[in-house]
Amino acid sequence: MNDMLVDALGSAFTVVLVVSAPILIIGLVVSLVTSLLQAMTQVQEQTLSLIPRLLAMLVALLFLMSWMLSEIMTFATEMFSATA
Repeated sequence: MNDMLVDALGSAFTVVLVVSAPILIIGLVVSLVTSLLQAMTQVQEQTLSLIPRLLAMLVALLFLMSWMLSEIMTFATEMFSATA
C-alpha cells in the first residue's frame, strides 16, 4: 500500500513539474530580458519588469492550456484506472 502511494505521489509531482515548467521558463526568460534592458538603459522601475513578465506568462498560459489540461486528464485517468 505504501509503495503504491509513494509511486502515485511521485507521478503527481512529475506531472506538476512538467505542466508548470513551460510557464515558469517563459517568465524567467522575459524577466532576464527585461532586467538586461533595464540595466542597459539604467531605468530601475519595478512595474516595468512585472508587467511584461505577467503578460508573457498569461499569453503562454492561454496557448498551452489545452496541452496542460490533456496532461492532467491523462494523469487522472491513469490514477483512477490504477485504483479500480
